[in-house]
Amino acid sequence: MYRNFMDIKPEVEKALDEGTPVVALESTIISHGMPYPKNVETALAVEEVIRKNGGVPATIAIIGGRIKIGLTADEIEYMAKADNVLKVSRRDFPLVISEKLDGATTVAGTMIAANMAGIKVFVTGGIGGVHRGAGESFDISADLEELKMTDVAVVCAGVKSILDIGATLEYLETSGVPVITYGADSFPAFYSRESGFPAECRIDEPEKIASLIRTKDQLGLRGGILIACPIPAEDEIAFDKMDVVIKKALRECEEKGIKGKRITPFLLSKVKDLTEGSSLEANIKLVLNNADIGAKIAAEI
Repeated sequence: MYRNFMDIKPEVEKALDEGTPVVALESTIISHGMPYPKNVETALAVEEVIRKNGGVPATIAIIGGRIKIGLTADEIEYMAKADNVLKVSRRDFPLVISEKLDGATTVAGTMIAANMAGIKVFVTGGIGGVHRGAGESFDISADLEELKMTDVAVVCAGVKSILDIGATLEYLETSGVPVITYGADSFPAFYSRESGFPAECRIDEPEKIASLIRTKDQLGLRGGILIACPIPAEDEIAFDKMDVVIKKALRECEEKGIKGKRITPFLLSKVKDLTEGSSLEANIKLVLNNADIGAKIAAEI
């Protein structure tokens, strides 16, 4: 039934039919995560990394109420420039589709659409999680709920470091979501290679991660898998330095009364300003690194 609302790019459909590795990509990073033209340049560069690894990229968005599984270059440009593009998580699909609106899919939204299309691997920058102070605000990202129940492997640089990383890892454990750290003994903190939390499961080879994914499917265990890839050492920003910046941004966020889905875009923008743009460059580098690893895992699957 949901196929009635979906347009699969011919290149992606052919790859799915023939068993060529396909990697899903989100569109929130295009519409809400980066300024123009960096957003377009990054989106196209990530797609190119996947192609160089023998895969087919499928950037996902909603345009005019249609779920797009794979965007053209013109559609990426459109998503980068269009006004009134909504952030789409699970709760937003019915509204955006029925009203024929434009929507940029979050991690949760992209997982849903990728699963509908039969795509097993999804590459993003970082996932949402438990917000700092969630004990009072109850602010927990829908990304974590989606990881509980949607059968997609999410390749990222860990939890966004503006969040409570420890609480997020506890939540994922309670939810039964396997968390793999790729090639490191410490769970990464997005801009930084180390978060202070040890890797519960370290795997260094894409083929072994692919084997784990296949085994989970064969066991009939529902839900996603999180694969956390530390940012390359030459591109990281030290955790202690970023923590000072993030706490300053959080104070301003609280002072201005910013709440709900506006929090993350505000914090990311403020962090970029406070780091004089270095956080944006680190963000780009980590996404490209994730795409390289994600494409290798998809190829092994």
